[in-house]
Amino acid sequence: MMIGKTNSLTFTSLFFLILISLIVNSFIFNSLLIIYIFLIFSLISLVITKYGLKIIKRLNLIQNIRNEGPILHFSKKNTPTMGGIFIILPYLLLLLIVNNSFNSSGISLLIFCTISFFTIGFLDDYLSITTKKNTGLKSNEKFLLQSLVSVLFILLASQSNNINPLITLSNNWSLDTNIIIFPICFVTLVGLSNAVNLTDGLDGLASGCSSIAFFGLGTEIFIKDQKELIIYGLISYAMSGLCIGFLKYNKYPAKIFMGDTGSLTIGAALGSISILTNSFFMLFIISGIFIIEALSVMIQVSFFKITKKLFKNGKRVFLMTPIHHHFELKGIKEEKIVENFWKINILLVVLGIVLKIKL
Repeated sequence: MMIGKTNSLTFTSLFFLILISLIVNSFIFNSLLIIYIFLIFSLISLVITKYGLKIIKRLNLIQNIRNEGPILHFSKKNTPTMGGIFIILPYLLLLLIVNNSFNSSGISLLIFCTISFFTIGFLDDYLSITTKKNTGLKSNEKFLLQSLVSVLFILLASQSNNINPLITLSNNWSLDTNIIIFPICFVTLVGLSNAVNLTDGLDGLASGCSSIAFFGLGTEIFIKDQKELIIYGLISYAMSGLCIGFLKYNKYPAKIFMGDTGSLTIGAALGSISILTNSFFMLFIISGIFIIEALSVMIQVSFFKITKKLFKNGKRVFLMTPIHHHFELKGIKEEKIVENFWKINILLVVLGIVLKIKL
């Protein structure tokens, strides 16, 4: 993959890499709709973000920067936030249109999940802006709301036979999880929602990785070659387009942030589609960046608490978490960190696809 030296070329390279891959997929899966839906929703996101940015500025929805963050981030304090609206609303509109045509219980569940997590993220962002603090909802309040939505989603999905306890690892390998599938689904939804949220700390990091991950998820669903799941593959490609369109204005230096409104819902979208399509194995691979970001925070907090209890003085594994801040404090430029994380995410998607085909 060729990555240009300028920011615009970096964005352009990622866009065309995904587009070329989709063109290849369209021939393999004999569906030009794959290309059309990606391009249409990329354009939709690009246009509404461009003009919606003016509205966000007019409403003075400005990101609050946390005091304990990297010093360089204080230059971002006047950046508009809640841009996730321009990703999630077109996604929700797509789901409503699809549900009107297919009347599917699975699509209805996606609508419920999207609206619920979007509301949590919106509320968190709104409170953060009105209180002029970096955090809106308290962490325990946010977790409780996410948990309630996730439990309800899992119960409804189970009742409508949209959860399969037999997790498919490949065409020849599967794992019968029995009732363990329910905590797996819970961790997938709540965990991934928060993991994407944690990743959204550098310009273009979460939006770029999300576009790559949705591409990988859509491709895995098409590889399954199950007619009833194809619509979820197309929805994933649409989300890939929405994220890449938003990235145009979210890349370094960001003109707008997605906020929890976007990151929490994007993570939930990845998780919910994977649950409904039994794509847990692929999701685990293509979400590697999100998982590493979340694990770095868990390791840091746990290690600090343990060493504080043992030695009366808490110690840290990383300079700062999530881990992208560790690299920042090491002196690596923000653009380079994001670019390298994108590359890793691309390699993870390739790995996931190869394993899916070969195993």
